[in-house]
Amino acid sequence: MSPPPPRVRRPGRVDYAATLARMQDFTATRGPATPDELWLLEHPPVYTLGRNARPEHVLDPGATPVVHCDRGGQVTWHGPGQVVIYALLDLGRLGLGVRGLVERLEGAVIDLLAEHGITGRGRRDAPGVYVDGAKIAALGLRIRRGCSYHGLAFNVNCELAPFARINPCGHAGLPVTRLADLAPGTDPQRAGEALLGHLLRRLGLPAPAERSGS
Repeated sequence: MSPPPPRVRRPGRVDYAATLARMQDFTATRGPATPDELWLLEHPPVYTLGRNARPEHVLDPGATPVVHCDRGGQVTWHGPGQVVIYALLDLGRLGLGVRGLVERLEGAVIDLLAEHGITGRGRRDAPGVYVDGAKIAALGLRIRRGCSYHGLAFNVNCELAPFARINPCGHAGLPVTRLADLAPGTDPQRAGEALLGHLLRRLGLPAPAERSGS
């Protein structure tokens, strides 16, 4: 039997801590018949640290909030101009393991880059997508009771300077790039919708019947 269509939410620019609490609540209360959800959004500027993140990777956050969270991985930055997709999925129902989900998230970004003639690659030692060694998309997940939350962050036309204040994903000196420097003229809304379409195809999920806001 095919999985039911997911619900896609587009809440706009939303606070990170409030969104984290919402993801946790959704995952804690969902049941076997609960449709999967994909959340397409942006965050105001924030640094986030994963469960096992080392605080020394935050070099100089300045006035930007630093939030500890329960995803995997080290430290990253979120902010305007960066597309975030949170994948709230029942992995058992989709027949996926964690590695399979990571590959599909990375693959969606790689597919979108290919539309612009750009070659993106994943790395087993540092999940995410890279263009000529520079990171353009970061991944972080949490699995609870066989269901995922958190997801991916894709740099479209966001600032890059905040990444110099951290060791991105725990890697000192890791270069970071954005789509605007590789394919000028692409805005976050168009890129987000295109990325969402690629992810639905990679997951084998049907497109939702209607749009949803918050």
